[in-house]
Amino acid sequence: IFYQGARGQITPGQAVALMLYAMNIRIPIFTISWLVEQTQRAVADSKDYFEVMDTMPAIQDIPQAVSLHVEKPTVVFEGVRFEYSKEKEVIKGVSFALQPGEKAALVGESGEGKTTLVNLLLRLYEPKTGAITVDGMNIAEVTQKSLRENIGVVFQDPSLFSGTIRENITYARADATDAQVKAAAKAANAHEFVVQLEKGYDTEIGERGLKLSGGQKQRIAIARAILKDAPILILDEATSSLDSKSELLVQEALERLMKDRTTIIIAHRLSTIQNVDTIIALKNGKVSEKGSPKDLASRDGIYAKLLAVQTARSPEERQKALAKFGIVG
Repeated sequence: IFYQGARGQITPGQAVALMLYAMNIRIPIFTISWLVEQTQRAVADSKDYFEVMDTMPAIQDIPQAVSLHVEKPTVVFEGVRFEYSKEKEVIKGVSFALQPGEKAALVGESGEGKTTLVNLLLRLYEPKTGAITVDGMNIAEVTQKSLRENIGVVFQDPSLFSGTIRENITYARADATDAQVKAAAKAANAHEFVVQLEKGYDTEIGERGLKLSGGQKQRIAIARAILKDAPILILDEATSSLDSKSELLVQEALERLMKDRTTIIIAHRLSTIQNVDTIIALKNGKVSEKGSPKDLASRDGIYAKLLAVQTARSPEERQKALAKFGIVG
């Protein structure tokens, strides 16, 4: 363009016009390259997505599986054995029974199989031998959908997703009314902080609830469980990693949630399970003792030893309690 303009083959106006056209043409070219890159990424991600979605679950319902309708929420483990690998059996013949409305806590050192037991109840894994029954029905003979509809779960790390507070609560029941959502939030001690947000129940909470504090996320998860109104409840260390105020609010909400429900609590902080009906202590993959908190505290078992470690008031008391586990340091 400059060469032609200098020789007078084009006018200065034509030269400027040609340069502007060249600059404008760059944008669509760059846009096309960006679109090609994004399309290639989308194709690759979609391929992975559909591969995952097309993967059949390892655990399938049997052809004659029936829907579970719980009238009496009893939970029974009968000689249950389980192993993640053939080299090591994790659960070694565990047996216990929970009556309707009974609150039981699973305690023990890390790696003793507490979480594995509730995963077996949810049928995320299948026992090697033995049976698990709910209201007299073997869970291997009922549909997984109906089984999980009858079990509410509150995990240590709440499973929240990007969306509004209302959407996260109604994930338990898509047909819930606004009044039911608010009632569940009030019972979970969540309503007070929700209404203070700019958009209330329509507030976007971000991926995994990143815009909420730990206590707020737990209360939203509890509200979801209250709305689901399942007869069986699993609490997996639901008050850990919270400050004192949040723990009190969450604990109060959990007390309302547990009322009249058969509840299994996985507990590491023994101070949170002093009011349960039964404690089931696990050691080496077996039930080492079972009884009320008061009863087990008076024995020289695993629960009493763990309690002594957690309630020690001085380093000397703690060392003495740890010595009972064979830990000296």
